[in-house]
Amino acid sequence: MILKDNMMDNRPKRCIAEDVEAVITSFNQRNMILEAVRSLCEQTVLPSRIIIVDDGSKDKTSLKILNTIECDTAIPVPVVVIQQSNSGVSTARNTGIRKSETPFVLVLDGDDKLKPSYIEQVCKLLRENTSMVAASSWMNTFGVLDSVICPTGGSINKFLSRNCCPVTHILRHEVWEKSGGYDESMCSGFEDWDFFLSMLETAQNAHIGIVCEPLIDYRTTSASSNVRSMSKRLELMRFIIRKHIQSYKTHVEDAILGIEAISMSRLEGWENEICHTLQEKQIMSQTSKNFIKNPSYGDGGMAAAVRIISSIS
Repeated sequence: MILKDNMMDNRPKRCIAEDVEAVITSFNQRNMILEAVRSLCEQTVLPSRIIIVDDGSKDKTSLKILNTIECDTAIPVPVVVIQQSNSGVSTARNTGIRKSETPFVLVLDGDDKLKPSYIEQVCKLLRENTSMVAASSWMNTFGVLDSVICPTGGSINKFLSRNCCPVTHILRHEVWEKSGGYDESMCSGFEDWDFFLSMLETAQNAHIGIVCEPLIDYRTTSASSNVRSMSKRLELMRFIIRKHIQSYKTHVEDAILGIEAISMSRLEGWENEICHTLQEKQIMSQTSKNFIKNPSYGDGGMAAAVRIISSIS
């Protein structure tokens, strides 16, 4: 039994959240899916059921592991594995959520993991605030990048310039249904950002909550879909803006100023890095040299260049 070591008989019985089911999406993820399931089985408050949607895996090891998980009697809650042809993560998530029968649904990618108190702490936010359509937490990244990511959550005006919630979250089933679910036409990324906007549009006071503690272990790889989607960021943002145009019109100031705040923050970081390089008499990159020689105009670039040169004069 693959989870036997984690589910010792002498451990005290834990509560099961009868109002929460977990949906895990999987595609050729081998032992990573096992780690995701283990993290659910180690929760201080367990989900009432685990639904795994396999999006057309072809890898024999992955399929064998899924079969073993489904048959493992050591798992403390029921497990259902749904097999579908490869249709994309949006379709897989919708399939799992549609199968769920509880007011709250935890959405988890099969290559990520949760800290033991994730369900307990995140559900507490949702139960205490009925206008909160979904909730999540900060993230620990592992793999290529070791860091702590601190999304802010918030109302729709916060989400117009960037996504402010991890893909792993707990949502209200009724809001998923009202919003139309994940857009299954989106196969290049940003489908979670689009989905959060759709949920936030269901009510005027809708917002998304965040536990200010890293309770998600988010796996990073150089070939991940999240990294690949950045190459299409402008194209995907254009799609999102056009789809949610009324929200952008209503909150146009927040949208533009939010993007400008991001730009200013990144420019300041680059400026500080160039100043440090020059002060330490290190060699600048060619990109930095080009920036000093021909700074951008109208976006704060020229002012930054003046400050950089003034700092070493």
